Amino acid sequence: MFLENTVNPKEQFGWIEVICGSMFSGKTEELIRRLKRAQFAKQKVEIFKPIVDIRYHEEMVVSHDANEIRSTPVPAAANIRLLADGCDVVGIDEAQFFDDEIITVCNDLANKGIRVLVAGLDMDFKGNPFGPMPALMATAEYVTKVHAVCTRTGNLANYSFRKSNNDNLVMLGETEEYEPLSRAAFYKAMLKEKVKTIKVVEPEEIEKNKKD
Repeated sequence: MFLENTVNPKEQFGWIEVICGSMFSGKTEELIRRLKRAQFAKQKVEIFKPIVDIRYHEEMVVSHDANEIRSTPVPAAANIRLLADGCDVVGIDEAQFFDDEIITVCNDLANKGIRVLVAGLDMDFKGNPFGPMPALMATAEYVTKVHAVCTRTGNLANYSFRKSNNDNLVMLGETEEYEPLSRAAFYKAMLKEKVKTIKVVEPEEIEKNKKD
């Protein structure tokens, strides 16, 4: 559960909030909601995203249901440290695509008294921890894990299954390339993919190899 921090003027340190989950779980939607509340409170807010994420817009952070907020695309985590000077709140979307320096950057900003909000995929399409997200979750004061709905079972989904054969770790996509699956559905889907790669050897070929 996320409980917003109480501001104590005697303690000038900030904190880190991580919003994680699978694709189509509402991570960016929740990030935008928190950032807009901060803007409404007249706090100085800056939002950043990796420059590779241009699915919806080059500059806007946009959720799957078209909610959006202006952001600054950056090529590396180090740029955020330079551009976030003087902010009250910093938002970072698609954090899994940043280099590992994003961990140090977020902690440095929090130590300067800045509230840092981070959203990203906690697992890649193979179900493994994704990039810097585990370390960010470990050092954050608050971690919110949101869920999608499994397209095959209707249960809560926390896995992002890639439907295409592309094996690259980073591949931007939407419903054509990915679908959210529950643990059971993901396990079955991955098992089917593994079966496809198994080479079937005919008995005649085995005997031939023995003779050779």
